[in-house]
Amino acid sequence: MAGFKLTYSTMFNPPEALHEGFDKAVAKLKQNLGKEYGMFIDGKDVFSDEKFDDHSPVNTSWTLARMQKGNALHARMAIEAARKAFPAWSRTPWQKRVALVRKAASLIEKRIFELGAAMALEVGKNRMESLGDVQETADLMYWPAQMMEDNNGFIKPMGKDPLTAFDSTNVSVLRPYGVWLVISPFNFPFALTGGPTGTALVAGNTVVIKPASDTAWIVRLYVECLRDAGIPNGVVNFVTGPGSTVGQALVDSPDVDGATFTGSFDVGMKMYRDFANRNYVRPIVLELGGKNPAIVSRNANLEDAATGIYRSAFGLQGQKCSAASRVLVEEPVYDEFIAKIKSKVDSLVIGDPTERATYIGPVVNQNSYNEFKNFTEEINQAGGRFLTGGNVKSGGMYDYGYYCEPTLVTNLPFEHRLWKHEMFLPIATIGKVKNLDEAMSIANDVNYGLTAGFYGSPKETSWFFDNIQAGVTYANRPQGATTGAWPGFQPFGGWKGSGSSGKNGGGYYYAQLYMHEQIQTLVKHAAVKKATAKKKVAKKKATKTSSSQRKKSRK
Repeated sequence: MAGFKLTYSTMFNPPEALHEGFDKAVAKLKQNLGKEYGMFIDGKDVFSDEKFDDHSPVNTSWTLARMQKGNALHARMAIEAARKAFPAWSRTPWQKRVALVRKAASLIEKRIFELGAAMALEVGKNRMESLGDVQETADLMYWPAQMMEDNNGFIKPMGKDPLTAFDSTNVSVLRPYGVWLVISPFNFPFALTGGPTGTALVAGNTVVIKPASDTAWIVRLYVECLRDAGIPNGVVNFVTGPGSTVGQALVDSPDVDGATFTGSFDVGMKMYRDFANRNYVRPIVLELGGKNPAIVSRNANLEDAATGIYRSAFGLQGQKCSAASRVLVEEPVYDEFIAKIKSKVDSLVIGDPTERATYIGPVVNQNSYNEFKNFTEEINQAGGRFLTGGNVKSGGMYDYGYYCEPTLVTNLPFEHRLWKHEMFLPIATIGKVKNLDEAMSIANDVNYGLTAGFYGSPKETSWFFDNIQAGVTYANRPQGATTGAWPGFQPFGGWKGSGSSGKNGGGYYYAQLYMHEQIQTLVKHAAVKKATAKKKVAKKKATKTSSSQRKKSRK
């Protein structure tokens, strides 16, 4: 695949070799489903008395893997292993840590088809979204490694104190915190585990990973890449089980020094409060939800707008915190726009996400499937009109999985709660606005501020960037109105209720979140410095004299 770089922007026209590799991996993987996987603690597989079967949302009769139902004891074991490994790992030269993380990223790339096939079966992503998640993980690990190199391990000399009779040197050093907890979501289980984990590791922290139970298998496969790259025992630990038990034990532990959580606003805010219940403040990086607007101006290229918006609204069945869930269209082009987007959405194929033609796969579980039915009923009762979709699929293969139609809603009053509530499903509301000022007012009137999109003239796009309250913003982008961020290109993070750090993953300022600063000041008497300098000069002269005498004796 020379000359092709897979990203979420380039995935719509991949080389044929990508499809061939994926098809072979799916066929091979389906022959070996149902294997039992342990937790991974201190370099060893750990099995619990209780298990749970990981079923595919594509077909719930498929058991993908048997996983361990861990408990608070396993959480403590993982933290203890990470604590024990921290001194040696933190003192490992940063260059070696970088090399090991890069080796793991390279293994991920080599296994991209196997991992992408597992992703499609477990998450329900279509093949290109699945392969994209895997490749993004590698790039999210390469990026902090590069940042460590570009910043010389974040060891930087500061100014000298203006002292007389003293020589004072100051050095700023960013040092790791200790044990770092990574709690990852189901929708990007690889990237949103790998990005924080890779960053924590290059910074010198040890890690405990707790994945969503719906996607524990694919995260275990990620941990195997780290293991096979030679990450030392105890540096990375992996536990599975309910959030209410093993997850809560991890959050409550005083021996966790920092954490990254990606998930819903409500769960994230509870974790934030729980995490503050300590003897002192510990860092916590939260990436929470989004209610992302896409604004369409009367001057927009409507073809690009319709393409970009349907891709962002219905990629991964709308189960993205960056999904375009609110569309605001200026009145003069409203009718033409909805005709264009309806035509595009009506042609989307719903089915098995491993099939090449499929764009819409299943939602992740029964709970999401039921929520879709509840939301569409609520919309119907409120007078909303379904431009597309509105139903779950039934009959044939659809009876074995969680398939929901891509749903565009019009005529829903702006005061209805679903204009502000994150549904995390293939549902997007479309509203007509008189002008762009009204659109911007509605766009910013939410607790979230993750991503946003705009279609309009160059002058209008400058206005959009200046006024929108979001961390990742796009203009005139057919590849995705509000989705498609990539490390090194579009760092990903949110404002307001969408994120806690103000720094975006895959960007220039993210790695520093996993370290705290220490200033190292060394003061010497100037006289001592001069004496030392004189000794060095005398020693140098003596060395030259001795060398000269040896040369004469040889003659």
